[in-house]
Amino acid sequence: MNSASGHRARLRKRLFDGGGKALLDHELVEYLLALAIPRRDTKDQAKALIRQFGGVGPLLAASADTLRREGLSDTVIAALKIAEATALRLLETRTEGAPVLSSWDALSQYLHAAMAHSRTEQVRVLFLNAKNMLIANEAMWNGSVDEASVHVREVIARAIALDATALIIVHNHPSGDPTPSHQDVRITQDLVEAARHMKITIHDHVIVGASGQSSMRALGLL
Repeated sequence: MNSASGHRARLRKRLFDGGGKALLDHELVEYLLALAIPRRDTKDQAKALIRQFGGVGPLLAASADTLRREGLSDTVIAALKIAEATALRLLETRTEGAPVLSSWDALSQYLHAAMAHSRTEQVRVLFLNAKNMLIANEAMWNGSVDEASVHVREVIARAIALDATALIIVHNHPSGDPTPSHQDVRITQDLVEAARHMKITIHDHVIVGASGQSSMRALGLL
């Protein structure tokens, strides 16, 4: 057994014995890379990627095109993206089968993982039924909300098509600061007014950033 395979065997044993928390961030990425390129020592590459992207979250959230521009092969990119997809699927399942407002911690963790590290701004809408159960979780558009006033009608039309009675608007700030902007407040007010005429409730507008989340309802802005 060479030194690289012996090192990976030790990582595998620590993973099996202690779970994911037994491995450091760079060791998680190192093992992922090793699955894609098994005959190479991947420790230095894993450390470099984490340093370059600013952590495991931003690395996994990076688009395939971004990763490709960094010289990574499609095999390596696929390993990173399947890890991201699996993590998001696991978090998403924790929000299923219960009213959204009563499983807010689980939803908050999912939204952070899905959106906090994105380098582009995305607006997502959670459509709820009369029992506040999730009907659909849809990314409605990319781009800042101040460019999105024309999409108010689109959101309401989609809610009507889904027979939704309530909505939660979510978008991310790539800057990392989740503080609502004036544009965030304005678009929320426009949505509330449009939804009111259709007897649809806007429960909240949540802003996600790498440093945390802001709830417009909790801030008294809704």
